[in-house]
Amino acid sequence: MKKIFALLSLLTLGAACAVPTENTNLTASANANVAGTRPAAIAPTEAEATAKEKAAWDAIKNKDYDGFASMLASDQILVVPDGVYDKAGSVNGVKSFELIDASFSDWKFLPIDPDAFVITYTANVRSRMAGKDMPAESWRNSSAWVNRDGKWVSIYHQECLVKTGPPPPPPAGTKAAATPVAIATGPDVVANENAIWQALKSRDFNSFGSALAPEAMEIEPDGVYDKAGTVKAVSEFDFSKAALSDFKSVKFDDNAALVTYMVKGMSPDGERHTTIWTMKAGKWSALFHHGTPVMKAPPSPPAKATSPAAKAPAK
Repeated sequence: MKKIFALLSLLTLGAACAVPTENTNLTASANANVAGTRPAAIAPTEAEATAKEKAAWDAIKNKDYDGFASMLASDQILVVPDGVYDKAGSVNGVKSFELIDASFSDWKFLPIDPDAFVITYTANVRSRMAGKDMPAESWRNSSAWVNRDGKWVSIYHQECLVKTGPPPPPPAGTKAAATPVAIATGPDVVANENAIWQALKSRDFNSFGSALAPEAMEIEPDGVYDKAGTVKAVSEFDFSKAALSDFKSVKFDDNAALVTYMVKGMSPDGERHTTIWTMKAGKWSALFHHGTPVMKAPPSPPAKATSPAAKAPAK
């Protein structure tokens, strides 16, 4: 929830990280509990979650679009620098993208509840667009998977280009709030997000921190932060001019939901932010956050010219 900067890669245009799939509702078989098979109600291990994410990349590389589509929930959402897309947009984007190679590092696994989890990682990608080799780039990626009728499907993906560099200096002429204001949270994740940003605008970082889950994680172009790192980082920015709009929410289950939105007033082109809220011990808290800078997609390459002879009707 800090100001973020990055450049748009053509990887984003291909939505390579989005894992479009048909949300096929499969009933767990009678043999679901046989030896070597995990019951559908139990969340995957970190190794299993990593394997699911890698399988999506393999499908993209192999141009197995049907297989790729089968990995996505029907209400899947993709957040990338040039826009926010539904499942159909994710699938169409992947078809215009050619993945040459990808290597992964910095995997982190964050359980949400028994029926949902988030996995994050860095992807080093070589790709081709419209037959042209693109420069290799490194991206921070986040994906959330949910259990839908016994099948694990990807419901959310977001990415931002890796950005390194020193943090900006603390904003001049601002002071922390004198009196913390308690943040009331509930199942309305849009209201929760507005409330937490109001605390940021008021520089009430104590109240902001109280709305974050103890295990909260944040992904930004310049790094991955735990709760303490996030609270420290937001103190370096002036949020007073931030304006939130274009809210979209996706329900994971009764105890977890996602909200994604646009933030303007903090950078020239705006920023796309996403937060996953979860209810534990009777309280809704912000568990996960990812920020991505807004960048317009470059224009599509011009269509190949047709010769006059080719245009002439056959005799």
